[in-house]
Amino acid sequence: MASQQQQQPGGPMSQPGLQPTSLQQQQQQQLNQQQDFDPVHRFKMLIPQLKESLQNVMKIASLNLAHNTTIDNGIKSSDTSVQRFDKSLEEFYALCDQLELCLRLAYECLSQSIDSAKHSPNLVPTATKPDTVQTESMSYAQYLGMIKSQISCAKDIHNALLECSKKISGKGQPQGIM
Repeated sequence: MASQQQQQPGGPMSQPGLQPTSLQQQQQQQLNQQQDFDPVHRFKMLIPQLKESLQNVMKIASLNLAHNTTIDNGIKSSDTSVQRFDKSLEEFYALCDQLELCLRLAYECLSQSIDSAKHSPNLVPTATKPDTVQTESMSYAQYLGMIKSQISCAKDIHNALLECSKKISGKGQPQGIM
């Protein structure tokens, strides 16, 4: 215990220095939480686990094969227990499923980002900073026009979905009525 106290510089007087450390720890935890939601980062974190799981599956398969071979040759009896191959294979498949979900989520995020940039590429200047001129920004009238076109497109999609749902349910009305 005395050696532990000697290793800590400043002893109990250094406790006020712990506050920045706890702040750094909180910031690190927040960063880790943000990275957990990032599908690409999660994918990168799962790859080593997948490699380890695959190695485990191969090792267990090899051990089971060797054990079954000795039993088939009559050298050993089946009294010894071996690791279950199906459990390790399930773990491997579970990691593969998680990786697939991460890739799908990353693809969806990329798709939404591209669509967002395509349908709303320019910013509207804010009224709080009229002195700042943004070269890529659009005027308010252009913004309203874009919003109106998006609303009409959403209404068209809504009407098409309603029409399809009526046709599916068998309550279809003639197409001329809307």
